[in-house]
Amino acid sequence: MMHVRTDRVCIVMMSAVGDTVHVLPVLHSLKRLNPAMKVTWILQPGPATLVRGHHLVDEIILFDRTRGIGGFLAVREQLRSRKFDLVIDLQVYFKANIITSFINASVKLGFDFARARDLNWLFTTHRIPPHAMQHVQDQYLEFCDWLGAPITPVTWELGPWNQEERSWQRSFYSAIDRPAVPIVVATSKLQKNWFPERWAEVCDALYADFGLQPILVGGRSPVEVECERIIMERAKQAPLSALGNGGLRGLVGILDGAALVISLDTGPLHITVALDRPVVSLMGFSNPKRVGPYRKFGDLMIDAYGEPGEDYPVSMENRPDRMKLITVRDVLDKVQIWSSCYTS
Repeated sequence: MMHVRTDRVCIVMMSAVGDTVHVLPVLHSLKRLNPAMKVTWILQPGPATLVRGHHLVDEIILFDRTRGIGGFLAVREQLRSRKFDLVIDLQVYFKANIITSFINASVKLGFDFARARDLNWLFTTHRIPPHAMQHVQDQYLEFCDWLGAPITPVTWELGPWNQEERSWQRSFYSAIDRPAVPIVVATSKLQKNWFPERWAEVCDALYADFGLQPILVGGRSPVEVECERIIMERAKQAPLSALGNGGLRGLVGILDGAALVISLDTGPLHITVALDRPVVSLMGFSNPKRVGPYRKFGDLMIDAYGEPGEDYPVSMENRPDRMKLITVRDVLDKVQIWSSCYTS
C-alpha cells in the first residue's frame, strides 16, 4: 500500500465492454477511499454509452480510434491543460500507452513487468506488485489494494438509471407474456461462437418445454444478422429478435428484466453478472477461470475449455475449436438447474 493523493483520478481503459464492466468495482472502491474524488475516464464511444450517466463517473473523454492519428491528437488536446494526481492504467496495449503518455499526473500506476505487455511499464511511474494470474476482475482490484482502498463489497450499479430508461424497459417488456430469456447469439470472435442451428433447438425447447420466451440480443454485425437469419429459419417457434434494439443501454435494460440469460463469452455476459441476473454461460475458447462469470452462477456455466476433471490453471491461453463440444442438451440441462434452483 502506498499513500497517493486521489482527488483527481484518470482511468485509462478504452475499449472492450466486458473490461468496462470490470472497471466499475474499481471506481466504487476508490470512492470509498476518497468520496470527494473526481474521476475522468478515457473511453471509446461504444463502451462510453455503457457508463455515461453513472454517478461515479464525473467526466468521459472520448477516444475515437476510427479517426486514426486524429483521434489521438483530439485526446491530447483535451488533456493538454489538465493535471491529475493519479492515472490508473488498466489497459496494456500500445494505443493505451500513447494515451497515457499524454496525461500529466504525479503517479501513473500500471501492471507489474510480467503483465505489462507492449512495453507498458515504460509509460507508468509506479507498478502494482507481481501476482499469479487470476480473474480479470480481481486483477483490476489489485490496483485498489495497492492504494489501500477497500475492495469489498464488489459493486457495479449498472442497471437502468433514469425514468426514461425504465420507461423504455417497461415498453419493451409490455408485449411479452412469458418470463424472458435473452440469448447472446454471437461475438466478434468466431472461435467463441456457437452454431445457430443449435441455438434454434434451444429456442424451441425454452418455449415449448419451459414456458419461456427466448429473445435474440446483441448488435447487428454481419455475423449476428446471419445467425439471426438461420435461427429464425430453423426454429419451429420463432423467437423474438431484439438485435440492436435500444443500443448498448437498451441491452442493459433487456438483460435487467430477464428471468434468465444465456450468453457466450462476451461483454453482455459480464453485464448480466453485474445486474445479478442468472446466466447460463457457454465457455470453450477462453479460460473461464480468468474471464468467466465472476463469483456467481458457476453452477450454470458450461465449461468446454477443460477436459472433464481437468484442473487447468488460470491463464491467457485460448483453446480453439472447443465450442463445438457443447451440445443442446448441455445448455438445456443448465436451464433445468436454473428452473429447479433459482425460481423457487
